[in-house]
Amino acid sequence: MKNDIVTLTIDDIGTNGEGIGKVDGYTLFVKDAVVGDIVKAKIIKEKKNYGYGKLLAVIKESKNRVVPKCAVAKQCGGCQIQQMNYQSQLQYKQNLVKANLEKIGGLKNIEVLPVIGMDTPYYYRNKAQYPVGIDKEGKIVIGFYAGRTHCIIDSTDCKIGSPINQTILENIRKYITEQKISIYDEESHQGILRHILIRNGYHTGEIMVCLVINGTTLPCSEKLVQDLIGISGMTSIMLNINRDKTNVILGKECKTLWGQAYITDSICDITYEISPLSFFQINPVQTEKLYKKVLEFAQLTGKETVWDLYCGIGTISLLMATNAKKVYGVEVVSEAIEDARNNAKRNNFNNVEFFVGKAEVIVPQFYEEVSKKAMDDNKNKEAIQSLNPDVVVVDPPRKGCEDILLDVIVKMSPQRIVYVSCDCATLARDVKYLVSKGYEVKKVQPVDQFCHTVHIETVCLLSKLHADQHIEVELQMDELDLTAAESKATYEEIKDYVLEHTGLKVSSLYIAQVKEKCGIIERANYNLPKSENSRQPKCPLEKEMAIREALEHFRMI
Repeated sequence: MKNDIVTLTIDDIGTNGEGIGKVDGYTLFVKDAVVGDIVKAKIIKEKKNYGYGKLLAVIKESKNRVVPKCAVAKQCGGCQIQQMNYQSQLQYKQNLVKANLEKIGGLKNIEVLPVIGMDTPYYYRNKAQYPVGIDKEGKIVIGFYAGRTHCIIDSTDCKIGSPINQTILENIRKYITEQKISIYDEESHQGILRHILIRNGYHTGEIMVCLVINGTTLPCSEKLVQDLIGISGMTSIMLNINRDKTNVILGKECKTLWGQAYITDSICDITYEISPLSFFQINPVQTEKLYKKVLEFAQLTGKETVWDLYCGIGTISLLMATNAKKVYGVEVVSEAIEDARNNAKRNNFNNVEFFVGKAEVIVPQFYEEVSKKAMDDNKNKEAIQSLNPDVVVVDPPRKGCEDILLDVIVKMSPQRIVYVSCDCATLARDVKYLVSKGYEVKKVQPVDQFCHTVHIETVCLLSKLHADQHIEVELQMDELDLTAAESKATYEEIKDYVLEHTGLKVSSLYIAQVKEKCGIIERANYNLPKSENSRQPKCPLEKEMAIREALEHFRMI
């Protein structure tokens, strides 16, 4: 019952890092408890089949329990499992990936490789965002939100952030106090200073400080600049304008107060420009290990065409370009693509092309344009190869890939898909779809990018299945003129279906081309040009997708 105090043994761990135990068969989730602990807990929330308990005392410590390095680890929402020894953290994350792939992804007996961990899992973050507030006593607080709240825990000495951040934050706290800078209030939408963003270049030592403000100017900003430029490595001091009433941290507009509008850092000897809005992996040591696995899984020989469908500032795209013939990157954030193009120039890559927009829109448009080029110049092999790439790489946000994008990937029909995921639950969901469309999971490699948290980065290699088994059957001669798949729908029926459901008109030639791609045997006269030197138009992707839908409807594929 609620408010009861109970004693229980923790024998499992939840997806959010809570310890799980049972009291008379009733399941209880207890935050900050570790597998193997015997604990005293107070039931604070009761459901029909499970409840939540508040840890009151550890009666007997697990062999896996350690004392957290951070003094506010229990209150802060940043590190959920710092009280667990590091090897246990890695085992937990490996088990989590495997469980999600089996339960959500429907994969049986899937092998998940041991998690690649860090030698020293502290002070690894190259980016940190600190909310600024006022406590009940009227004092300035700078730190992190307590778990599942907007209550700020005052802490400038984060054990997973860069050590220099504490010096920077205390300088800013002094500036706020002396210049009487107003602090943003979420309820009233009043006040200037909202957040402080700090980026650190791991290899370069460069530092960016960006203050997020509810306005267009920061009072006495020249004083702040003077306080910060004496810090070794300071390269960029910026403002980010966010006047919206929202819990989204960054706005779309940035202004430079001092120095450059970006810092630089490198991954695998490739240098990148990083602006306040850039997506850049937060653990530079582990990112090199992660990206080397991506490159290994891509199996590039220098002849391949690669599409990177969530390319950001081009980190994976440029790495692929070192071993691929041609790489295409797509990203919806225009500022990120501008950075990607600059990064390609900075590193002298001329085999990379970037597009702004959603991949599910960009790829079909690109297909149309390249198809026209192919019609005008049948020697344009590079353009034609780009329509059916050898490798597709995706590194989506936590929510995973959009359904329409997964469909586009299947239509592109790459030999290999390298899926980089920061949420193994959505990875499992998307892998289930790709497996249903003819792909097989070959390797799963977790990498611990987020030590002491419940999050895990995973690289998954999927390869296109090819039939390697043959069954002998006896056919009558009159059956050889028509395949079983062809018999399910005539060309006219396919045309009618496409027109009715999409409004598109498709030719017999286009249907024949798509059927051939799908492995449906065609009689020669459908695919051969009328003369040796004539050029055939290629089916546009939009129409190919419509024809494939019709073939699926008629159970031909």
